[in-house]
Amino acid sequence: MINWTEVLLSLMTLLGSCGWFVAGKKHKQEVEGLKTENQMKKLDLSSEFVNKFRELIIGPLETEVKKLRSEVKDLKEAIEVVYDCPYRTECPVKDKLNQKRSTR
Repeated sequence: MINWTEVLLSLMTLLGSCGWFVAGKKHKQEVEGLKTENQMKKLDLSSEFVNKFRELIIGPLETEVKKLRSEVKDLKEAIEVVYDCPYRTECPVKDKLNQKRSTR
């Protein structure tokens, strides 16, 4: 004779196991989704950091380098004119430049 209690308990155990298995897969999918979301947030923060770095550091530095290059160019042109100057033998600027060169 079939013991219906055992059959019923077996079916309930089987259904419970299936539910646990499905819940485990769902949990795994949720974890993967959270990992992906976290990686996207990191990328957003990284790109935001890069943009702020460019804005606050690189931009002003590039501007300053351009100014310095222009000033150095003007200085080189002025120095070249000194050597063609008729007063070059008594030029204090030329003497000062020569002193700086000899101390390097």
